[in-house]
Amino acid sequence: MSRPPKSEETRGRILEAAIELFRERGFEAATMREIAGAAGVATGAAYYYFDSKDAIVLAFYDRARLELAPGIEKALADAHDFESRLRSVIETKLAYFEPDRGLLRALAAHTDPEHPLSPFSAQTHDIREQDIFVFQKLLAESRLRLPKDIAPRLPRILWLYQLGVILFWIYDRSDGHGRTQRLLTASISIIGKLIRLSVLPLFRPARKAVIELMETVFLPSPPMAG
Repeated sequence: MSRPPKSEETRGRILEAAIELFRERGFEAATMREIAGAAGVATGAAYYYFDSKDAIVLAFYDRARLELAPGIEKALADAHDFESRLRSVIETKLAYFEPDRGLLRALAAHTDPEHPLSPFSAQTHDIREQDIFVFQKLLAESRLRLPKDIAPRLPRILWLYQLGVILFWIYDRSDGHGRTQRLLTASISIIGKLIRLSVLPLFRPARKAVIELMETVFLPSPPMAG
């Protein structure tokens, strides 16, 4: 097996050193100079590969996406219905990010779409869309009967739901994250029931309200005055 080019090795070493420092000292406290020192490179070299700590976090997100892919595929293949697939996908992600709960807690403050680390930012667009595709695949493989108006929007709705679960989880200090597990059990059951009921004509007004809500959330925000 051929070794990666030296530039890739250096970049990877800087990324690993940064993540360890973020875990130990916190995202805000760690500096690029300290990251370079921990990686055994000059500060200028660290800036050559990553122009900021934000760039390092974006690389961390992208690496997580790649490393999670096989586990996500297994989670989808091993489960047999919508609810178990949804739970398995989310639990796979929670297990992967367990060592980085503190880092995710620090990054959770960055929700403004104008901030590069926001899950709604232009910089995280590709990662976000690839994550939403996972839910699209999950729904397709679950073979649920979906209304035509809600079907194309449901993967994004499930992605938002996942964000809410992760936010709850990073602040869950209960033993074994028991509260998160109870939240998953109850909420996934409700989601499954609502999806199956959504095909009924009676639910057409509710579907319209959900669609309007999604359009409000995902429409570009106008620039702020001042």
